[in-house]
Amino acid sequence: MKITVIGATGMIGQRVVAEAVSRGHQVVAGSRSGASVGGAQGLAIDLQDTRAVAEQMAASDATVVSVSPPRDGSSHEPTIASHRALIEAQPAGRLLVVGGAGSLRAGDRELRQTEGFPLEYKPEADTFAAVLDLYRNSSGLDWTLLCPAPEIAPGTRTGSYATELDVPAGERISAEDFAVALVDEVERPAHRQARFTVAN
Repeated sequence: MKITVIGATGMIGQRVVAEAVSRGHQVVAGSRSGASVGGAQGLAIDLQDTRAVAEQMAASDATVVSVSPPRDGSSHEPTIASHRALIEAQPAGRLLVVGGAGSLRAGDRELRQTEGFPLEYKPEADTFAAVLDLYRNSSGLDWTLLCPAPEIAPGTRTGSYATELDVPAGERISAEDFAVALVDEVERPAHRQARFTVAN
């Protein structure tokens, strides 16, 4: 399969590229710099360039978007606007979006609304919740959104994970196993037009 990863230089993106390459897929590593990642073909692309993203989706069997909003205090609206514009463009091809754990349910609330949720992650959690709403309210687009466990960090690739739809599947997951779950979903779609989450 030909898989494009937009945000390929990030913590998750790098590992998705590595996982897909290790399985023999043709991988395009998309980023603003266009740097080659892990033996994949480099491509200079920005999520805000809707036409370029749509064209790359049409040329790929699946496209993974792993782009976090800025963490320097600047506005997150461009991130939300980029997803809104992509949905409105109705691109052909399968789209897998990396979301955030803050929109997962904890009783009658979302994690981002609970006491003790880290304040430094609240803006990003709110942004990913808005992005999820955009996809859930869309039609005619072949999308999947995958959220990590509340804790995700570089670690060990075990190849094993648990899944849930709207509540955490566990407390943590390694970035490596998150990439395994994402590439598994690319190869064997089980959550089309839906959000799911994984944990170790």
